[in-house]
Amino acid sequence: MWEFETEILDHQNTNLWGGHLVVSDLVANEIKEQKFRRLICTLNGKQSFHCAMLSMGNGLYFINVNKEIQKKLKIGFGAKVQVVLTEDTSKYGMPLPDEMEELLNQDSELNTIFHALSPGKQRSLLYQIGKPKNSDTRVKKAILTARYLILTNGNFDYVELNTYIKEHNNTL
Repeated sequence: MWEFETEILDHQNTNLWGGHLVVSDLVANEIKEQKFRRLICTLNGKQSFHCAMLSMGNGLYFINVNKEIQKKLKIGFGAKVQVVLTEDTSKYGMPLPDEMEELLNQDSELNTIFHALSPGKQRSLLYQIGKPKNSDTRVKKAILTARYLILTNGNFDYVELNTYIKEHNNTL
């Protein structure tokens, strides 16, 4: 576990969204030495989220902090935050929504296709499925995502997937 204080910074002049926090050199080096790929970041002892430590390309490392998290904590760019980082030992690097877990358990073809995807694509899909607060919405999103994955045999792009979900949302 690593603890430090830093501030939320803007990704100025980049194509990255939201904000980020710089990870101190000492902490970044320890995380790299231990080869942790995924982390759980807790800000101000209140909000935890799954993340990765990314390189800025200039020897510095950072963690993205999206607008939703900033809003929940009522913090903006320049705000000081207490950061606690721990290793993420979850299977997917983020929570597996119950709705998707049930579909994976019920459908072996879906399970095979889903687990053939890269870990990053798996995480992206799980994030999108788990994002809605309403369980009915998560169920619909999981079912439509599953149908799309089977239809395309796992060969997809995100724009096409989102279009498929919008076009078929009323069919459930």
